[in-house]
Amino acid sequence: MRPQTAKAMTIGTLSAESGCKVPTIRYYEQIGLMPQPERSSGNQRLYTHKHLDRLRFIRHSRDLGFTLDDIRELLTLAAHPDSPCEQADAIARRHLRLVRDRIDRLRKLEQELEHMAVCCHGPTVQECRVIEILSDHGKCLSDGHPPLD
Repeated sequence: MRPQTAKAMTIGTLSAESGCKVPTIRYYEQIGLMPQPERSSGNQRLYTHKHLDRLRFIRHSRDLGFTLDDIRELLTLAAHPDSPCEQADAIARRHLRLVRDRIDRLRKLEQELEHMAVCCHGPTVQECRVIEILSDHGKCLSDGHPPLD
């Protein structure tokens, strides 16, 4: 079935316009973040500017580190423009907390690596402070190094 609009795009054009790779677009369709496009008589996917806008929303959200579940929820909220934005605010605040936690862990990591690098003046690996600290967690500045995800 052919789309009614003359502004249909192929997946390659959609990819170029959005900066999103073709396999990623197909994946987003597969998991339901992107609606299935209409198909040409030759079974080629044909996208509209609505698809492009949605894909740009998804890509921007991913660039900001939102999870696919968060994006799915935000897209659902965006489909109801007259609804209160409390839920969207809550998602953004939750994500901000996660980002701040990650920044805190990165700062601790930076301090630990700086400590290792500054302390290392051994001419050989046998006398290397980096290797020594990595071999003995007790010589670290902090007790725990939570994973950075």
